[in-house]
Amino acid sequence: MNYPLYATITLATALGLAAGSALAFEPSGQDVTYDVAGEAFEGYLATAEGEARGSVLIIHDWDGLDDYERQRADMLAKQGYDAFAVDLYGQGNRPEEVDAKKAETARLYEDRERMRTLTLAGLAEARDQGAATPTVVMGYCFGGAVVLELARSGEAEEVAGYATFHGGLATPEGQSYAGDTPPILVAHGGADQSISLDDVATLGKELEAAGATYEIQIYSGAPHAFSVFGSDRYQQRADEKSWEAFHELLDEVL
Repeated sequence: MNYPLYATITLATALGLAAGSALAFEPSGQDVTYDVAGEAFEGYLATAEGEARGSVLIIHDWDGLDDYERQRADMLAKQGYDAFAVDLYGQGNRPEEVDAKKAETARLYEDRERMRTLTLAGLAEARDQGAATPTVVMGYCFGGAVVLELARSGEAEEVAGYATFHGGLATPEGQSYAGDTPPILVAHGGADQSISLDDVATLGKELEAAGATYEIQIYSGAPHAFSVFGSDRYQQRADEKSWEAFHELLDEVL
């Protein structure tokens, strides 16, 4: 799908500003505190000016919700979408040490019901805050694995598509994809040493066997976490191409 010239310029400008000013980012949305079964969580809402074309639910990586997800939400709001970044760890829980990050993700990987419950609660909160429907669910790294968990479950209502960026791709034993799963975009780095191309191929075979609608994009030389602004793994080419592919999905389903 070809973008109008103005949209292409807007996309390039947004990515250029984000890549060059990650440390100077100032959120234009608002933090939102919400409750799930007596636990406090804090998401982030950025809304489109005027009538939104739909909404995007953003699922954070293993750092927890931070300015990276806020920045992506703001970018989406400027492009005409309501965006809500969900919190899966709990208010104030933003681990800094690697072992702590591993512990938080392990807690959810080992309790898939909790993972889904918290994700659906974030989706419900987004809609309570006025986020437009339908919704596309997207996530980064750990968040990408959560996206696929939700896609396999079929539990989310009014979700029109899913997207995972350098995310975990493995399907737990006993789970599978349905043929009527909304379209899935997988954006993966060819040089990702955390999630192999064999993992990508396995997922592709599963989705093909299920008859699901999907697209897999592989970006040469891109490492794991290639889209994270300001990091030593950031690769502008892969970031821009995956973001463009994501917008093609948004244009198609919203």
